[in-house]
Amino acid sequence: MKKSYLALAVLAASSSAVWAQSSVTMYGIMDVGVRYTTNAGATAATNNQSISSVIPGGMSQSRLGFNITEDLGGGLKAIANLEHRLSSDTGTAAAGDFWRQSWVGLQSSDFGRITLGRQYNVLFDIYTSTYASYKYSPYVEAYKPEIGMSLGARNDNMVKYLIESGGLRGELQASAGEGNATGVGTNGKSLGGLLRYAMGDFAVGGAYLEVNDTAGKKVKATTFGGGWTSGPWYLSAAWARNSFDTGFNATLIATYAGSIAGALNANSALAKSRDMYSVGATYQLTPQLNLGAHYWRADQKGTSAAGEGKGDFFNVVADYAFSKRTDAYIEYDHTKIGGMLTLANGATTRDGFIVGMRHRF
Repeated sequence: MKKSYLALAVLAASSSAVWAQSSVTMYGIMDVGVRYTTNAGATAATNNQSISSVIPGGMSQSRLGFNITEDLGGGLKAIANLEHRLSSDTGTAAAGDFWRQSWVGLQSSDFGRITLGRQYNVLFDIYTSTYASYKYSPYVEAYKPEIGMSLGARNDNMVKYLIESGGLRGELQASAGEGNATGVGTNGKSLGGLLRYAMGDFAVGGAYLEVNDTAGKKVKATTFGGGWTSGPWYLSAAWARNSFDTGFNATLIATYAGSIAGALNANSALAKSRDMYSVGATYQLTPQLNLGAHYWRADQKGTSAAGEGKGDFFNVVADYAFSKRTDAYIEYDHTKIGGMLTLANGATTRDGFIVGMRHRF
């Protein structure tokens, strides 16, 4: 009898040790801002109207997520993530897809990491990890021209492989279209990869991604850039290109080429290719106060003269940290569209101002 009790005690202790190595971490961001936008009327007749609104995130999109890790032994871990994006001003879902990330995978120090599900694509990964707009926040959520070049930033049905060795990182991604009705966007068939190298305060890298429409026509995206940190300074520069096969679905070109800074260009469906160059700097004035500025220039080539034009995008930000988790910010942005292009309401310029607060947990 004593032996039976001893065996049960050992088994219980062993089981507790195994369960203790499995963890679920909840995290999130709540960000709310007040934005004033000029030339924001809905139509050409009212395009000179200015709008004041409460927005669900000036610096970051509000979110609630769960990271799951289980130690399987021998250096092998099971990992998973669920992340919901929400509109903090109304409490509703920020998009039709409730879970903006939903993936599961395996990770090992020997073979790297493989994940399956809805995930960030390699374009988003290289932007945020290597030449983000700002050191303390990868980009301004309410004004993010570079993300307009990242083909939706996420892909459904994705298999992603990541491996790192020293300062070198590589990623490969592939996703299946699975007969999707639209065949592109975050649901489309994709193939791409990235390569990044970091040494001390300097990092450089690039990525390539192509996505197919249902007819097999492709949109191809390439980007390259770097970031450098020295004391209070952070500098970054990048180049990106989107190009569309002849005959690529025109409506879907507008989905990609019309997403820069949240402004749909009237003739973006005629885009053949678009290049964007960007440069920016962040300066940490005090331990609490960060100042930053970023400039983007986009040049579009069209299938006809009506689809050709350019865009200049600029913003400045002051961010004050009350603590490691809570900060307040002020942002100004300016958009100017030229050539044969306009904003969706026919305007060619727009200014925006944001005052907001953010808390991370």
